[in-house]
Amino acid sequence: MTEPIIVPPSKTTPEALARTLTRGGDQPDVTLYEGDCRTWLAKMDDASIHLAVTDPPYFLDRLDDRWDHAGIAHSRKNAGVVGGLPVGMKFDPAQGHRLQAFIGTVASELFRVLKPGSFLLMFAQPRLMHRAAVALEDKGFEIRDVYAWHYPGTAQFKAFSVNHFVRRRPNMTDKEKADAIDQLDDRRTPQLRPEFDTIICARKPIEGTLADNWLKYETGLIDARQTLTGRSPGTVMNVGKTHTDSSEDHPTPKPVKLCEHLIRLFSAPGQTVIDPFVGSGTTCLAARRAGRHSIGIDVNARYIQQARERLEGAVL
Repeated sequence: MTEPIIVPPSKTTPEALARTLTRGGDQPDVTLYEGDCRTWLAKMDDASIHLAVTDPPYFLDRLDDRWDHAGIAHSRKNAGVVGGLPVGMKFDPAQGHRLQAFIGTVASELFRVLKPGSFLLMFAQPRLMHRAAVALEDKGFEIRDVYAWHYPGTAQFKAFSVNHFVRRRPNMTDKEKADAIDQLDDRRTPQLRPEFDTIICARKPIEGTLADNWLKYETGLIDARQTLTGRSPGTVMNVGKTHTDSSEDHPTPKPVKLCEHLIRLFSAPGQTVIDPFVGSGTTCLAARRAGRHSIGIDVNARYIQQARERLEGAVL
């Protein structure tokens, strides 16, 4: 475990700085920690954080608590061939149980460091979303809603034909194989083209009434003025996956625009946002743009360095 990294101010134009000033008049602080988030969270004070926004491992293939950057990259590179299935294509019921157990250990610490009424927004793969939600609920969080991050037109159609399995059957004649393949026709495995991820909206229980809780902690209520579309905030958030930040080298990045919207919607200027799986730093960059302080943690030294370089070089 290394010492925390305090990231210096970004290259900020006067106009951008005016938009992101905190109540104290300073540019928001960013602190990065390298190491297991559970270890760092255990060192933090009770009820000291206003909001958690995070994208934990999905526990699909190599995307788990043993996160392997090189292995993931290799799998993605060879996604078009049998034996090198796209990330997330392999079905294993045990994945959900491992995800639930892992999220539960993190949720215990997050519940402690969040203030009463604080929200926890957690990205989750739709198939295993229920396991993550149950883990949060079991640790005391209220599941208030589930949102959809919609990213149309960019994902790969992962369903594949099973004809090659038929061709490899040793107990069938060539004619029997041909007849079987003819019957299978265009049948594929049950994986439609993915066009959304879920965002679990959990909340630590409030103290007293909603008004009481807000007046004491400034948590538990949303800022209904925030919008992605010009209309009131909705449960489907349509933000494309396009990434233009060349410093971002991560297999599953989330758009800064989306994270900034969530931060503005579920917290107030000058508050502190935490991401225990910060990756390449998107949450911290979004928090800085929104005028919030932030804490980012990641077990991967490569990503912490990327986050640091990205934040130091960002022009808000």
